[in-house]
Amino acid sequence: MASPATGVDALAKTCPADKPVDSLAVGVLTRFLAQLMLVRKEALPALPTEWSRNERDSRAYLDTLVRHAKRRMLDPNWAAIGGLFAVLGVSGDAPARFAERVPAMARRPYGLLLTNLARDNVFVLEGTKLSVARLDWTSASYGDPLHGLASHVVRMRYPEHQVDEVVQEWASEMRRTRPLAVSGLARDFRYYVDFERIHAAYDDVIRAAKSLGDSVEDRRLRAAAADIGTALERAADLLDMSEVPNEKEIADALFRWQAARLAREAAKVPDSLFQWRRDDRVPERDDFPSDLVRGALAVEGVAPADRVFRGTAHLNTVVDLEGSPGPVVVRRETAAAPRREQGLLPEHAVLQVIEKFGAQIRAPRILALGYDDRGRHFAIHTYEGPEDGPPQHPVDGLLPAEADELVDELAALAKVNHSSLPSDEPEGGFYRWLAERLAGFVDDLPAETLRAADQRGLPDGQVLRRILGRYDVTERTPVLLHGDLNPWNLVRAGRRGGLTIIDWEMGMIGDPLYDLVRHLHLTPTRTEMRMRMFERWSRKLPAGCVVGWERDWRVYRWIEQIRSAYVDLDRMTTGAALSTPNVRRAVDAYEMTLSAATGSLGLRRRVVPKAPASLRAS
Repeated sequence: MASPATGVDALAKTCPADKPVDSLAVGVLTRFLAQLMLVRKEALPALPTEWSRNERDSRAYLDTLVRHAKRRMLDPNWAAIGGLFAVLGVSGDAPARFAERVPAMARRPYGLLLTNLARDNVFVLEGTKLSVARLDWTSASYGDPLHGLASHVVRMRYPEHQVDEVVQEWASEMRRTRPLAVSGLARDFRYYVDFERIHAAYDDVIRAAKSLGDSVEDRRLRAAAADIGTALERAADLLDMSEVPNEKEIADALFRWQAARLAREAAKVPDSLFQWRRDDRVPERDDFPSDLVRGALAVEGVAPADRVFRGTAHLNTVVDLEGSPGPVVVRRETAAAPRREQGLLPEHAVLQVIEKFGAQIRAPRILALGYDDRGRHFAIHTYEGPEDGPPQHPVDGLLPAEADELVDELAALAKVNHSSLPSDEPEGGFYRWLAERLAGFVDDLPAETLRAADQRGLPDGQVLRRILGRYDVTERTPVLLHGDLNPWNLVRAGRRGGLTIIDWEMGMIGDPLYDLVRHLHLTPTRTEMRMRMFERWSRKLPAGCVVGWERDWRVYRWIEQIRSAYVDLDRMTTGAALSTPNVRRAVDAYEMTLSAATGSLGLRRRVVPKAPASLRAS
């Protein structure tokens, strides 16, 4: 059938995605959506058994959509692709968590819906009428008419300024066809738009990954990565993603997933893949030879979602290997949110020293260090989590026995010979170095974070130097420090039992009191527990490590309160790593952190004016 060059039939050619659609096409499409409501339910096939039977309950219909999407889209694909989603920072329960946040909705009559009315479908116009002869009806549904409108708006990718035009045109048409269908339009429309954005993101990622076929060609990886990046950017807020991986990181993740999938299907590791290059700083070990390293890389990409842990700075994937005494962790730095505070000692070197010393410190062993097929650096550690289930962290504080155990490990750490580690004794002592490091960190913060700090009464780096310079601490024997003993770096009942200390990338040489005070600052700790740990710590460590601690511990607490005020504000301002649990908890408690910091500095906290209600709502 011939059709005119204008209108909906030419939409894919004349209106690229995110470009305006001419008014004629908008009118035809919205009229068509409205007229679908004239189709009687009796003329349609029987509904699925799980469909909402209350034909005016919009909230029940939304819940049905979420369950249907999980069963039809996520469940069949999750075993194969769930790990890839986890690597990208997307959980499998975002639709359900979204639905839990949606309040009661207005009641609207159900009707026939077409949920795939998009630019890439073929439509035929006869004058100003729409012929449905060539429409794709596989996505037809029956339910809340606002869902039909929302799915059209999202999949059509109207530019933001045209959405109101489309909605008003639809409402005008629907009032002539089924007036009750526009009830609650102003409030409820956005909920269906948000659901469709989430649904489209999952769908686009799955489709892009499957588009690779059996290829690991870089051109196809980059094209799929671009599509995935675009899909995640559109729905990042709804997926609780504080940052979306860049295109290179996505392409690398796709390569690992695709290569591991092909290796598993072939039941062998292809000779052309996983040809890694060793970083000689970690020599080959007798208990973890090169073939086990290659085997770990060959299964990393298809690890299930519950064995992938994405933190603020690292991606950790737990894999099981034949020939290995236990699971191992493939550990990679993430590029999405680089850490502003860097450790002074290489993590692998710290772990090597701890293992060589044989101290009673529960920590991972470094098994390999190298570069993969795409030049990405990786490390392989022993896995220290429990055999069954995910790692458990003492996020609500340590139990008494755990507190004793942590102090004992700090005492053992103080005895480790760290002379082989690259470290220069700081001029002026550890505290002076620590204070200057914090002031330098503030100097280097982005302009937007510094403006936010000034608004809240936090000083710039120069003023901070002067304030911190008023204090000093007793000189104590320098020891090897973990540097970041927050609860998420402690694992309960790991493979070797007890409390295991992980993530040593912030390692340094310095005052042993600092490690304990930083832990107490970052971990919920009652006064009696704090005093218990200090008392045991002062008995267990050598005299040179504990002299003067009673006076000095408050100085370190003040500096950590101040540090947290800047670090957490930077995360709030830039959005970096907000989706990780430890960062989210810190941000939620920021008002208390800010009050403690300004009090420590002896400054008056400023009240930041709230934005107008209209801006907060947006």
